[in-house]
Amino acid sequence: MANNIVDHPPGNSVAEGNHDGDFGVSMEDLKNIMELRSSEAVTMIQEKFGDVQSICRRLKTSPIEGLSGNPVDLEKRHATFGKNLIPPKKAKTFLQLVWEALQDVTLIILEVAAIISLGLSFYHPPGGDGESCGQAAGGVEDEGEAQAGWIEGAAILFSVIIVVLVTAFNDWSKEKQFRGLQSRIEQEQKFTVIRKGQVIQIPVAEIVVGDIAQIKYGDLLPADGILIQGNDLKIDESSLTGESDHVRKSLEKDPMLLSGTHVMEGSGRMVVSAVGLNSQTGIIFTLLGASEHDEEKKVKKSKKRKPERCSGLTKAHTHTQVPPFMVFMLRSVLTFRLFMSAMTVIILILYFVINTFLVQNLSWVAECTPIYIQYFVKFFIIGVTVLVVAVPEGLPLAVTISLAYSVKKMMKDNNLVRHLDACETMGNATAICSDKTGTLTMNRMTVVQAYIGDTHYKTVPEPEAIKPETLEMLVNSISINSAYTTKILPPEKEGGLPRHVGNKTECALLGLVLGLKRDYQPIRDEIPEEMLYKVYTFNSSRKSMSTVLKNADGGFRMYSKGASEIVLRKCSHILDAQGQPRVFKMKDRDEMVRKVIEPMACDGLRTICVAYRDFPAEAGEPNWDNENDILDNLTCIVVVGIEDPVRPEVPEAIAKCQRAGIDVRMVTGDNINTARAIATKCGILQPGEEFLCLEGKEFNQQIRNDKGEVEQERLDKVWPKLRVLARSSPTDKHTLVKGIIDSTVGETRQVVAVTGDGTNDGPALKKADVGFAMGIAGTDVAKEASDIILTDDNFTSIVKAVMWGRNVYDSISKFLQFQLTVNVVAVIVAFTGACITQDSPLKAVQMLWVNLIMDTLASLALATEPPTESLLLRRPYGRDKPLISRTMMKNILGHAVFQLIIIFTLLFAGEVLFDIDSGRNAPLHSPPSEHYTIVFNVFVMMQLFNEINARKIHGERNVFEGIYRNPIFCSVVLGTFALQIIIVQFGGKPFSCTALTIDQWLWCIFIGIGELLWGQVSLFPVKSDCVGGGGRCGGKKGLLRAAVMFPSQPLPWQLLLHMKAVSNKV
Repeated sequence: MANNIVDHPPGNSVAEGNHDGDFGVSMEDLKNIMELRSSEAVTMIQEKFGDVQSICRRLKTSPIEGLSGNPVDLEKRHATFGKNLIPPKKAKTFLQLVWEALQDVTLIILEVAAIISLGLSFYHPPGGDGESCGQAAGGVEDEGEAQAGWIEGAAILFSVIIVVLVTAFNDWSKEKQFRGLQSRIEQEQKFTVIRKGQVIQIPVAEIVVGDIAQIKYGDLLPADGILIQGNDLKIDESSLTGESDHVRKSLEKDPMLLSGTHVMEGSGRMVVSAVGLNSQTGIIFTLLGASEHDEEKKVKKSKKRKPERCSGLTKAHTHTQVPPFMVFMLRSVLTFRLFMSAMTVIILILYFVINTFLVQNLSWVAECTPIYIQYFVKFFIIGVTVLVVAVPEGLPLAVTISLAYSVKKMMKDNNLVRHLDACETMGNATAICSDKTGTLTMNRMTVVQAYIGDTHYKTVPEPEAIKPETLEMLVNSISINSAYTTKILPPEKEGGLPRHVGNKTECALLGLVLGLKRDYQPIRDEIPEEMLYKVYTFNSSRKSMSTVLKNADGGFRMYSKGASEIVLRKCSHILDAQGQPRVFKMKDRDEMVRKVIEPMACDGLRTICVAYRDFPAEAGEPNWDNENDILDNLTCIVVVGIEDPVRPEVPEAIAKCQRAGIDVRMVTGDNINTARAIATKCGILQPGEEFLCLEGKEFNQQIRNDKGEVEQERLDKVWPKLRVLARSSPTDKHTLVKGIIDSTVGETRQVVAVTGDGTNDGPALKKADVGFAMGIAGTDVAKEASDIILTDDNFTSIVKAVMWGRNVYDSISKFLQFQLTVNVVAVIVAFTGACITQDSPLKAVQMLWVNLIMDTLASLALATEPPTESLLLRRPYGRDKPLISRTMMKNILGHAVFQLIIIFTLLFAGEVLFDIDSGRNAPLHSPPSEHYTIVFNVFVMMQLFNEINARKIHGERNVFEGIYRNPIFCSVVLGTFALQIIIVQFGGKPFSCTALTIDQWLWCIFIGIGELLWGQVSLFPVKSDCVGGGGRCGGKKGLLRAAVMFPSQPLPWQLLLHMKAVSNKV
């Protein structure tokens, strides 16, 4: 028998799932069976159990009605066979993250220096304060200040603790957030099972051994199982075996179904035999976990042999390869950082040695050694402060916060992000290849026209208008030759529309049956799925579905339905007005296409042909594997026109894309006339524009050479003007996407986003820069291949993803502009000030506070800006556009120059301008000066107001626009200002500050406001950074390509932790 089923003797009811007693098969027995394949598995089942039915009995389940769903029974199955969960990798504790944050090389150096400084501050040798030590020991105003020398070392240690705790908390919170996102994705996964005779969907984690699961085309199997009944079932097992050929499954040859594999064709039912860690996928995960553990041990051993520290952020990801240009950039920056730091220390020491031992002509005496060492430690700490601020180490945090914030908000906009880097990449998309059904249209299909009995009805006819014989044939064909999981259910609310469950095209046909005052369910009850003799399920190559029934006389009847042009080509007869078959010649077919199908298609209707064929008993059983002969000589029953209205919001969304420099293309399997009509309604095609609409066949003719190979040169002549690709196969879709991505035609290369819902869309979704899978109509395979899942299947959600993507890129750019300005100024001030005055104007603790401002707080403020519609008014960035644009570079250098002029003016003339004592050349342990406090305060005020300037990176003048829409930004700026007041007024010795007067504070704030005024003055025009038709910064996935792919690894940010990894190697 061609269709694989098992017999179901009576008495094996749901109730059996409830009685006590052990199961008749152990977990080990089931695991042993699942390890076998093909005939070995069949033989083992027959020898040990007899048949699959016997396994079902031992598992106390009914192949027809499934489990009862009794909680006690389910709990017992969990206890015996395990849960369908693979435990995630254990999250790091907060203390582990603290320890990893402490491994940072810069912080270690700072800790050591602070401890030495702290220790020396308590040592006061006799005679060490005398004239014999020269100017180094002089100048301390009182004994109390000298005795308070320990405060600086303690303050540095305390600041390090604060930085470590903040870093650890950030790592902990973002890991928690990403695990939450992963959990959300897992909760979205549901699977169809039969319980208590009802077909229901349950979360994958709730599946138990003994469940009867319904499997269909496109499913990703969530557990191991044994086939009970199958229709034309083919499985892709490459994820487990590596073999790319699809494996045909049947009861006689190979009934074993494995978790993690994809259903590529057909449908069926299986009894679940292993879940979670006991399934084949779970066993592999267990082995991987063991190998990871072994690998960690090896790494620890190698670290003992060769000490090599890396920051906590990098630890999990140092094995990932960084792009060469990124390595070069990081090495250059880090080398410069170390050079500046070392030069600062060397110059300070040389200056001190020359001044003390040559100019003052003093000799080194034992009593002065602690004082000299304290000076050397002080110089070392100053060098470390240069090291601390010389690199934008807040970039990882900014990227993380921006993405986490965006991903969370995108969920509300119906975008479930699976791969984090897709956010930024989508912001620079230049082309979108979209499906039609469900994405551009509402995916609520209704039959509105029909050609039946030689009559073209513009509305659904009354049943009395159709011959009873024809009507019965039509109702039987639709009822039987549709997936039994497709149903029309009553509306959830009174007065609402009926609910369409399953394939929407089949729902439209079932709706036609109900419209003809008939019911499909009694027919299905009379002919259950087990009685279907053979099923040719729909796939992209057939573009049709056929179901075979065996008649009582030994003959067969086959019902078929599919795309009208394809099925009509296989029809040799058609039912006439009397319900009798008459010959259907080629000229009749051409006339029907011209008079019926094309007019329907021009109205935007999808046309479906329903047909049948009888195989007489005397001819014997046909060879069902010879599809070309089987699917021929059909008799046409009806051709219907199905309406799927365009979503009302889609035309505006497409117009936004076009204004944003994004070309939208429709790729569909529909008739070209239908596709053209829908594309016109959507606005993809505009009157008077010379764009191409091609069918898949014509498209291939134009892009392939005589050998059938795709030539990029030919493709480059087609794709720029192509807007509609109709009657396309998944291969055509993949070819188009690959061709556009690989093309070098135009000013910049293209960045392509693709939508898909079918299993065969997987290659195109993977090839695309960003793949969107349909959350409602999409198969598990499509979702697995995608970067983002559209939970509402709506094109407008893609436009929102573009907006969020551009916002992510801009947020990171804003942060970089702000932080690099701080870096440039802080390094130059610390280095130059230290070399000239023998002391850094900005002390170590002050630098740590500034570092906190420009890392954590600035990340929060600038990375959480909400997107605006104005983001869609510019064209995408170029693929090769540098991360720091011309406008940003102008802003960074312009503001750095302004700040340096102000700081150096205050440093060398501040005492005159404010009529205060100079703080330059102060001796060791001298009290904080008003002079250096003003320098520090002005520096922070300028950073605060420049943070407002950094909100705009495209030369906009109104930097306050929309500031109240971001309460986080306002809170950070005001909070930082409040903390600065506390530090200056009450920080005292630990922060090297002395309280300022109201007048001095007003001057500091006034100079800070000067940053805003300077920002307006410096807005002279530069060449535009927005490249027409652009792409994004370097590489296939842009700025964040090196970022971790979610959800495969919950810990983020390889890119930035590589800064520290490379730092350690340097």
